[in-house]
Amino acid sequence: MAAGLAAAGMPMSARAQAEQIALLTWDAYADPRLLDMWRETTGNGARYEIHISDPTSVNRLRAGETDVWNFINLNNPWARQVLWPEGLIYDLPRDRFEPLYAQMFEKFAMPYDWALSQDGEHLLGVVQRFETFDFVVNSDVIAPATAKDEGWDLFNNPDFANRYGILAYEDWNVMDICMGAGIHPYKPKTEADYAKFEETARRWINNAKLITTDFVQLNLAMLNGEIDLYFTGGTYTASSARAEGATNIYAITPNSGPADGKGGINWIELNSAVANPQGKEATLDFLEWITTPDAAEIVARGNGNLQPVSQMAQDEVLGRFSADELNAIQWDEFDERIANAVEFDIVPDYDRLYDIYSAAIRDRG
Repeated sequence: MAAGLAAAGMPMSARAQAEQIALLTWDAYADPRLLDMWRETTGNGARYEIHISDPTSVNRLRAGETDVWNFINLNNPWARQVLWPEGLIYDLPRDRFEPLYAQMFEKFAMPYDWALSQDGEHLLGVVQRFETFDFVVNSDVIAPATAKDEGWDLFNNPDFANRYGILAYEDWNVMDICMGAGIHPYKPKTEADYAKFEETARRWINNAKLITTDFVQLNLAMLNGEIDLYFTGGTYTASSARAEGATNIYAITPNSGPADGKGGINWIELNSAVANPQGKEATLDFLEWITTPDAAEIVARGNGNLQPVSQMAQDEVLGRFSADELNAIQWDEFDERIANAVEFDIVPDYDRLYDIYSAAIRDRG
């Protein structure tokens, strides 16, 4: 086992041998190929549960599940603003993990705020997957350039009433509706903002052709001509269909919008070690191992949904993806999408917005 990790460029601690780690995670880290490779490389097992939402998983750790999990994979603000201040995750040895950031895109060059405690002293995790997540159009019906310019107002356009779908990822829908209402999702809201949010939420929900938690259903509806666009979506929901030849399913990040002038949202996943002494050393090994080229490639292909990873800054990793695969994730526009997106953050007064959104969903019936 030690030889296997040494071959991958990692030391194997005696305490980490033959341990099972538990992952509370998004889907890429539950890919059987990744977990099988980890087991073969180290002799360690892994079990997992896939998130329902970031806030739900944060609350599970708060409720005492730090003794259940070892690894948590959440969007960028949670480690810095909640998990570390509340003692729910460990900091990482900087001499071991900070050099990994030199192998990533310049965006993540140290000191990288989202990966550090607010005093800048503690490294809280390892960045890997990141992208934008906004909406998707049928490019045979709506030209991508037009969609980028029109942005969220496409869903305000009465011509598209009953011609779009909603992927019911609740927290993302709340942020999207803020964008469509002309409200910065990550800044405090006025009473006028709440009123505008409610008006937009009810109109968008009532005018949707279909609402589902299954993005494959939305892609099929687009291919069948039932809808012309949907939110929330991005290369995460479009890449598998595009890889199969449906390149008219096109991820859009608006050129501009109400979030500091930006119209898109850039999510950045941070992988962290839960404050569980059982399995700690194996978890640190896992956090380093997933950045190696073989593991990073699998993460980027996680469960069939191609997504960029920070290690694609390395030619060795980027070169593993074919031209068709890069086209599937619209790689030629990747830098543009990131530049036009505000970084994901915690939504102030989210509960109040969520209650408005939920009431509109219930009233639709």
